[in-house]
Amino acid sequence: MADMLPEHPDFLWHDPEPKKAYDVVVVGGGGHGLATAYYLAKNHGITDVAILERGWLAGGNMARNTTIIRSNYLWDESAAMYEKSLKLWEQLPAELDYDFLFSQRGVMNLAHTLGDVRESVRRVRANQLNGVDAEWLEPEEVKELCPILNISDDIRYPVMGATYQPRAGIAKHDHVAWAFARQADAMGVDIIQNCEVTGIRTEGGRVVGVETGRGYIAAGKVALAAAGHTSVLADMAGIRVPIQSHPLQALVSELFEPVHPTVVMSNHVHVYVSQAHKGELVMGAGIDPYNGYGQRGSFHVIEEQMAAAVELFPIFARAHLLRTWGGIVDVTLDASPIVSKTEVDQLYVNCGWGTGGFKGTPGSGYSYAHTIAHDEPHELNRAFSLERFESGHLIDEHGAAAVAH
Repeated sequence: MADMLPEHPDFLWHDPEPKKAYDVVVVGGGGHGLATAYYLAKNHGITDVAILERGWLAGGNMARNTTIIRSNYLWDESAAMYEKSLKLWEQLPAELDYDFLFSQRGVMNLAHTLGDVRESVRRVRANQLNGVDAEWLEPEEVKELCPILNISDDIRYPVMGATYQPRAGIAKHDHVAWAFARQADAMGVDIIQNCEVTGIRTEGGRVVGVETGRGYIAAGKVALAAAGHTSVLADMAGIRVPIQSHPLQALVSELFEPVHPTVVMSNHVHVYVSQAHKGELVMGAGIDPYNGYGQRGSFHVIEEQMAAAVELFPIFARAHLLRTWGGIVDVTLDASPIVSKTEVDQLYVNCGWGTGGFKGTPGSGYSYAHTIAHDEPHELNRAFSLERFESGHLIDEHGAAAVAH
């Protein structure tokens, strides 16, 4: 595949002025927007596309996440979407001709109570029925896989076992964005940074274009992919989407020699930890309970996160915190995404991924591009429509969606 790719100049993508009109305008230059534009061009031959990013490319949630990739979700619809994503992740380094450090080091989800154990085993069995690699590990097996983990009985939340997905892992988020951007640009997509959308224009129930800080841009189709700010954008078109936006915090430590061989998550104590390729420990926590758009951390969440991490990993007690940050997660009532047509003709919405946005990047772009190109959902995202909140066909992933609740 790499031999078939076009030659690239020294820069990864161009910096064009926006044209007056495009066939498709994608609002949001993060992972999902970039993947959508890439698959529009690659799979559907639609290259008259503009990606509009109000700041810099991939400077929102794409740069503010903990890069975990997994597909061990409970329900059939979620497992299909995230497993498709994982299979695309496995082929994308060669397809995009870019090493974005995809490391399939496995992901463990710890169980600390009998309720956790029952729910975890249920999820493992459901995963196995759906062809997703999943195992149940006893505490001794957890310790064997991650020797630095404390499995003793005299801690607040003893480790009673864990689910394990061997094919899961992490990737370098910036490199993922650059890889998609380079190929989308090479196929003719315009990537326009510093171009905030300030209005969505409709006529006769159909979208016709967007108002931006750089002037009006006409569009045959408009696709929203702006993570935590989707409700603000949808409101410009007179649409209410059932999401709430919350800050979600993460942090990294100073650099260390490799000590943490896998990814460990604990829904119960709301901490998850991996070690990045350079050596820093990357840690996430639960969402702040209030609604907001702040891209920063709250001290009490950091304090609770550190206490949980040190209890599970005593070796981290002397690790120094390097920096913290916050992303903006948009959470639906059932902790599952919305990838859907809207009541406005030719206006589409991709939102509500909670903490699953990064891992879902390729599957989201793949199915969203199909929906935009054909004005009909792909089988992968058919169940993730806005209509489910009226019909009651919800996909409740609060257990498998970790901290996004």
